[in-house]
Amino acid sequence: SLVDDGDFVFIDAGTTTEKIIDFLPEKNAVFVTNGFVHAKKLAQRGFKVYMPAGEIKLTTEAIVGAECVNSLQCYNFTKSFIGANGISLSGGISTPDRNEARTKSTVVQKSQTAYILADHSKFDHITPVTFAQLESVKIITDKLLDKKYMKKADIKEVM
Repeated sequence: SLVDDGDFVFIDAGTTTEKIIDFLPEKNAVFVTNGFVHAKKLAQRGFKVYMPAGEIKLTTEAIVGAECVNSLQCYNFTKSFIGANGISLSGGISTPDRNEARTKSTVVQKSQTAYILADHSKFDHITPVTFAQLESVKIITDKLLDKKYMKKADIKEVM
């Protein structure tokens, strides 16, 4: 329900972000994704899809690296949906891989609204590279076990 007609949306590679594709409404929206599986699913649903240039990371089926970041710099996303491995008050939003972090950070900066999709297990967890601060994103999660995060971030629980 967050995607509207005319939106220009980035969907990050990853298993959590892949799940939203099946629930996207039939809207006149354009998508950019760095996930191979995501691009195929979006195209099969009839959406216009773009992929950035860059290095292929087979373990996450993602396009990453400096060329990917350069490709994404020209875009102005209305919304983005990004995965995360860690969310904490002290470490912000984080991921283990530096190249993926650079991609995610660029997308957050180039988005009017950046949504982090993360289940409850990611909270109070810090991974090696911070790519965003809590105040700069909106978080969508299944359940929030510690309400201390409500003071620092805009969080929506969905079941």
